[in-house]
Amino acid sequence: MDTPMKYQTVIKQLLQSYHEFLSDEQANLRLLFDDERGEYALLDFGWRDKRYDHYAVLHVEVIADKIWIQCDNTERGIASEFVAMGVPKEKIVLGFRQPELRPYTGFGVGEVA
Repeated sequence: MDTPMKYQTVIKQLLQSYHEFLSDEQANLRLLFDDERGEYALLDFGWRDKRYDHYAVLHVEVIADKIWIQCDNTERGIASEFVAMGVPKEKIVLGFRQPELRPYTGFGVGEVA
């Protein structure tokens, strides 16, 4: 599984499963898929009591033939789920980690972003 097109499919499947798992009458979740730019997100927003919340649950990009996890606000973490779906660890970059710490994560390092 080394093509960006396959990565797009895997990313969408995983984000859709989280959308289904997290959806309830209290959540206002939105999936955003941009295949042209290789950008994917699961957002949670809306009014809770008298406060308006808006944040990313997950934000993933395909950059330079790698899956970049830019934001992961899940309890389990999605990197290991991508591995279980057949994505090689070196093709997954934890973009939210400092670049100098990425070599120690067990995942890809990445050259951009």
